[in-house]
Amino acid sequence: MTQQITGVSHLSNPTAEFLDTGEHPASMTAAVIDGTGPADVLHLAEVPLPVRINAEVLVKVAGAGLNPIDAKTRAGRGASAAIATYPYILGQDFSGVVVESPYEGHFLKPGDEVYGMLTAPRGQGSYAEYVTVPSLQLCKKPGRLSLIEAAGVPLAALTAWGMVVDVAKAHEGQRILIHAAAGGVGHFAVQFAAYFGAYVITTSSARNASWLRELGAAEVIDYTSTSFEDEVSNLDVVIDLIGNTHADTGTRSLQTLRAGGLLVNAPSGSWPTVIDDAHRAGVRATTYKVSPDAATLTIITRLINSGDVHVHVDEVFDLADAAAAHRALESGHTRGKLVLNVAEQI
Repeated sequence: MTQQITGVSHLSNPTAEFLDTGEHPASMTAAVIDGTGPADVLHLAEVPLPVRINAEVLVKVAGAGLNPIDAKTRAGRGASAAIATYPYILGQDFSGVVVESPYEGHFLKPGDEVYGMLTAPRGQGSYAEYVTVPSLQLCKKPGRLSLIEAAGVPLAALTAWGMVVDVAKAHEGQRILIHAAAGGVGHFAVQFAAYFGAYVITTSSARNASWLRELGAAEVIDYTSTSFEDEVSNLDVVIDLIGNTHADTGTRSLQTLRAGGLLVNAPSGSWPTVIDDAHRAGVRATTYKVSPDAATLTIITRLINSGDVHVHVDEVFDLADAAAAHRALESGHTRGKLVLNVAEQI
């Protein structure tokens, strides 16, 4: 079952639904894989409840965001080499309600609505009814968002912030090209770059053009009918969310940069020769890997609460339909984010 999400919706009484009673079940339902393979390897199973230790927080999960790394890992690529045991739970993004804090005086209390990012597959992931997470990897969710909407934020927004703000230093007068701008990371990257004053150019299909302009894009190039390298030049930065996995997008991007310009590439394994190729072209390049940093997520939370940044959740799937959600993710036509509805009461 899938659900379309429009506007802001909230639990009628989230604290009453989730608040810790002091007792937790011995097991929980999760969408797991027993080995890598196609989307259909995802299935529901009963697994042990995670054990909270030290400064970790136990969270009852409301929603779990989906990201391309989940599908790559499930298929045997991505981070699959780090999976230590099966059955394994995929997923890094989550939102939910605190049911156990590290200690009585901790700033996160039982009943607090939170969101954050796990370091899966170093541990089990978020496609489950509960997660344990270090307190420095989660923060209170934006009040403007429902729990389901919030689940679509952490990994994509943190990746976009890292690429656009931390690495590219987005600022007024800068010309930035963003590939795959309508996707999860891309739609945040457009908003952050525009917020800091950059002139934003994007590539996307025609159906997303008006929406991307609403998010802050000054120009939108329809990649289905136009070669972007024929339209733009002398750019300061390219935010590359594709690499060379399709039509040599990465290599073609190098010729759009000014001498000494910067290309920031994110998708793992999408362009193994990026650094050498950039050097030969007389420009700079770096790859990027996201960190689950709650301090930065707190800044993003303030931008969401102020209305300066928005998340678009394209479709919501029930946890039992995780395989269908992965097929939708792999189609490559999602606008914004896909989210799993983990808690039935939402």
